[in-house]
Parts: sequence; C-alpha cells; structure tokens
Amino acid sequence: MRFYTKMHKFYCGIDLHARSMYLCILDQEGNTLVHRNMPTNGQRFLKNIAPYREDLVVAVECMFTWYWLADLCQREGIAFVLGHPLYMKAIHGGKAKNDKIDADKIARLLRSNMLPQAYVYPASMRATRDLLRRRNHLVNKRAELLAHIQNTNSQYNLPAFGKKIARKSNREGLGERFIDPCVQQSIELDMALIDVYNQRLAELELYIVRTAKGHDANTFYRLRSVPGIGKILALVILYEIQDIARFERVGNFLSYARLVKCAKESAGKRYGSSGAKIGNVHLRWAFGEAACLFLRNNPEGQKLHQRLVNKHRKAKALSVLAQKLGRAVYFMLKRQQAFDMNKFVTR
Repeated sequence: MRFYTKMHKFYCGIDLHARSMYLCILDQEGNTLVHRNMPTNGQRFLKNIAPYREDLVVAVECMFTWYWLADLCQREGIAFVLGHPLYMKAIHGGKAKNDKIDADKIARLLRSNMLPQAYVYPASMRATRDLLRRRNHLVNKRAELLAHIQNTNSQYNLPAFGKKIARKSNREGLGERFIDPCVQQSIELDMALIDVYNQRLAELELYIVRTAKGHDANTFYRLRSVPGIGKILALVILYEIQDIARFERVGNFLSYARLVKCAKESAGKRYGSSGAKIGNVHLRWAFGEAACLFLRNNPEGQKLHQRLVNKHRKAKALSVLAQKLGRAVYFMLKRQQAFDMNKFVTR
C-alpha cells in the first residue's frame, strides 16, 4: 500500500459521480474553505478551485468516472491523486455515509498523508487498454454462444459434434441436426452472431497490434519470446503493466498481478490469507493462461511442471508455474532481455 505524502497549502477531496460532484477544500490547518455540491463540469470545477490553485492537490476515489478529471488536472498543471477504493476504509467503514461526508474524508486523508494511492494510468495508452479489455469481453460473449450450441445439443441427446464448432467449416449444416424449427432458428442465430464476432474481433486484434507496436514494440516482441505468451496475452500484459518501472521490487509486481497470497496473522498465529481481490484481475488471467499454454509442445516446460507437481501436488503446480512466469517477465522487462528457457527451468 502506497500513501500520498507530499505537503501542499490546500487539499481538495472530491466525491465524484457521473452527473454530480461534491467538493471539499481544506487548508494546512484542516479548516474547511469550500464544501459544496455541483454538477460534474470541468469549467465549474476550475472556477471553484481558482482561489486555491497556487499549491493545490486534488484527490478522488478510483471509480469509473475519473478519466476526465485526471486529464483536466494534467492539462492545468494541478497535482492529482487517485485513491484506492479497497483500501479507503475510512470512507467505506463509517456509520453514516453520504457525498458530503465522503468528500470531507477524502480531503482529510489526503492532508494527513493517509490516502492510499491507486495508479493513474497515462492517457496516451489508456484508451487502447480499455479497447483490449472490451475485446476480452466480446470473446467471452462469443464463448457463451458456442457453449449454448453445445448445451442445446446435449438437451436433445444428440451425438457429439466430433469436431470443434469454433471453426466455421465445422458448423456447416449444424442447424439441420435439430428437428424443431424453433431450435433450428436459435442455432442459426447463434452461428450468425459467432460469424459477426469472428470478423469484428479479427479486425480489432489487428488494430490493437498495430497500436501496440507504436507504443512499445520492443516490449511486445520481448513478451512474445516467452513460450505460451502469444499475441493476445502479450498485449494484455503490456497494457496492464504499462511501465515495469512503477514496481520497485518483484514482490510488488507479483502482488499486483494476484500471483501471491498474503498471509493473515495475529499474535504469531496464521489465519489463512486475505486480499485475494486486491490487484489486477486481467494480469492474473493472462499469467494463468500463459502457464497452461507454456506446457504445449514444450518438453522442458513439461519436465519443470512435473517437478512442481511432485513437490506441490497437481492443484498447486500450475499456480506456482504462473508465479514463476510472472517473476521471469518482471526481470525480462527490467533488464530488457528476451526469455531464457535454460535459466527459467533451472531456477
């Protein structure tokens, strides 16, 4: 957990929503200078903070509406801090909670150097990262359509398809397997939507790859040197990390990627682990997929996996392998080196 510790003359806490924002400004002594509700408008915001802009820092909780405010503060030269929502217990744990109280607590946490920070992702790569996340959402929707076809086939106790229906050539005449016209229409609809998803996803992936090469081609190809990390996983890791330098130690990176469990202890006794939902779920997914794909057509990787199975059992072996891949990626990007299989399997 990182806290914002810089000192300023004025501290601004905002409880930000899509259509309204509650503004609270404190001075160094903790006196309330401004405390009002207003529409979510950039010009109104700048007008209200104008008397205090000499040395002001602005903080909001990390919700889905913070992009425009972060960009506005950057253009205007105003210090901006993003509060980590899962760490801000002073807001979520209060007996009473409303916009006025939340704005005041954010400002006071900021003034007392107790505001836990989240990462302010740079605007130059933010839209592409969101587009990549949208692509993953659409892939899940396509998978739901394929699963619906499989489930419908099982509902009517028909023979297995025998081939992967994800391929268009294997879906020809698929609707004719079903007798009921309504079922046929349902299957035809699924297949039509799958064809649309396939076309648009192929175009989208090509666009994202070209954009990634413009942002950081060296990192993209360096990630592709890892067995099991293909085009999509390299894109996800590249855009979710953005800059490996923001992680001081490998442990910080593994924690952010949800590849390690945090011990929960008190008085020398361990009560399991906690914080499983704190971190980047997209990185956790990427390294989990990479661990499975790492074993395909990779005899050295399979031998390493077997050693891990013998030591940790099968259920935990893939998690350990995913952690090792995360550790390898961290040092690869730090040292600007390609993946070395010999070093990976011997350590």
